[in-house]
Amino acid sequence: MKAALRHRIEYGIVAIVSGLVRVTPELMASGLGSALGRLFFLVDRRHRLIAERQLQAAFPRKSPAECHAIARATFVHFGRLLVSVLRFGGLSRQQMSARVEYEGLERVKAALAGGKGVLIFTGHFGYWELQGLAHALVMPPISVLARPIDNPRLHELLERIRRATGNQVIYKQGALRRILRALEQNEGVAILADQHVQSPDAVTVDFFNRPAATAPVLATLALRTGAPLIPAFALPLPGGRYRMIYEHPVEMPPATSEDPVRELTQRCTDVLEMYVRRYPDLWLWMHRRWRDERAQTPAGAEAQSTTSPDELEI
Repeated sequence: MKAALRHRIEYGIVAIVSGLVRVTPELMASGLGSALGRLFFLVDRRHRLIAERQLQAAFPRKSPAECHAIARATFVHFGRLLVSVLRFGGLSRQQMSARVEYEGLERVKAALAGGKGVLIFTGHFGYWELQGLAHALVMPPISVLARPIDNPRLHELLERIRRATGNQVIYKQGALRRILRALEQNEGVAILADQHVQSPDAVTVDFFNRPAATAPVLATLALRTGAPLIPAFALPLPGGRYRMIYEHPVEMPPATSEDPVRELTQRCTDVLEMYVRRYPDLWLWMHRRWRDERAQTPAGAEAQSTTSPDELEI
């Protein structure tokens, strides 16, 4: 009952914000997003402290005041991101096109010319949700690997937005079959690859010079199918516009590699880290990316994988 009430309240707040941002000028909508971010920075002490601690560990040469300022800017960014997703999802294709520009799109076209599909990856960075929408304006629609949201009404709202330009959404159950089918049909699949994974299948890579448990899904799929791996990032521009960047494909490890999955996962992580270092306020520092695995497993118990052969840990 409490969960149902909370879900209704959450959806009501988002519905009100959505209605406001779709009828207000761009500058006012962005201001509303900034205000929401500042509000959550003030009231969400737990995630504020997580962000500040992780920033201090990632940037040891920055002062606590500098890390505090980046954390605050991060909350502001995610407030703007919420507004942008709600606003962008209500635009026509022509209106969306007028608000985006592309860099490196020829790399995706070259990857698809190979006939093995393409794996497009990013993190919870910048305006990744908008990049999925904008991609399908100029390229064939893609499949987006995602986790369902606990709130069913917000889940339906976000899924409608994600599908607005023709993309498909793939969830955990049955994900592997659907991804392999899409790649076999020479289609694109988009995956977020920057969250902590508590699973015996996780590979440990260096992220900001610290060990980070990471899902091996990207590397495993690329090595299994031969699909190129293209990093993608969506950056804000003045005037409510966005630049959608597609980087060079990540180079595959040599045949002599002792651990090709880990090596390829590290290479993907390195590209993400490069962008986060350039634009630290655009990444999700509120997520506990680095954790002590021993603290997550009860004493005397071994971690058990709950992932079936047709599910993916994401």
